[in-house]
Amino acid sequence: MSAGSFEFVTASVTHQGNIRSQNEDNYFAAPEQGLWLVADGMGGHKNGMLASGIVVETAKTVGRPASAPDLMARFNDRIYRANSELVDIAKKDGGVIGATVAALLAYAGHFACVWSGDSRVYLVRAGTITQISHDHTEVQEMMDKGLLSPAEARNWPRRNVVTRAVGVFDEPKLDSVQGKIEPGDVFVLCSDGLTGHVQDSEILDLAGANEPQGACDALIQLTLERGAKDNVTVIVVACRPAGPGSPAVWDQK
Repeated sequence: MSAGSFEFVTASVTHQGNIRSQNEDNYFAAPEQGLWLVADGMGGHKNGMLASGIVVETAKTVGRPASAPDLMARFNDRIYRANSELVDIAKKDGGVIGATVAALLAYAGHFACVWSGDSRVYLVRAGTITQISHDHTEVQEMMDKGLLSPAEARNWPRRNVVTRAVGVFDEPKLDSVQGKIEPGDVFVLCSDGLTGHVQDSEILDLAGANEPQGACDALIQLTLERGAKDNVTVIVVACRPAGPGSPAVWDQK
């Protein structure tokens, strides 16, 4: 096993929730490609499902990269393609159509998180949890400016208004963070249907104490018990040193 060789143990669950009649979330989990993402559609039932579906189906064509920069370039290209398709649909049909996206990219012991909107990526490491993504929402901008406290933000009437999403602008507005993967890292990707009901400390407890599938199931169940007013999607990715013959391993040098 060379340095930076990992096995990615992945689980994912999506649920329409207790209120919504349809699920506008979509997701993609491909350890063999080093890519995981959650997309949350916006623009009403039909358009929301279509938007998140286009983002995911386009991302699926990333293929197997030759390097970390290649993976990032391929992913960004697919997001640009999805954005153009959604912009064209909106121009023809009118109205709003778009999707938030939160993605994890991994290659040769390094990761990148890319996002637009309020779907999130967390990192659980050494008993602590860090929200890697930073919400693109009106309420987050007000918190950043010191105009709202976290307590006030939880009850702010426009707390779900996003300021970025794929398909909303002529070119997608993405943020990204990069870092090095450490053995034992656990990444959690989710739509805002989870974080509207579950606190970061609870995500830490459940993701840190369970295997990925158990963590996903427990997080969804907790959300449902608390009302699940929105669709909810969770992906959990555990990063473990790869052994001989391990599946879904990046071992490039």
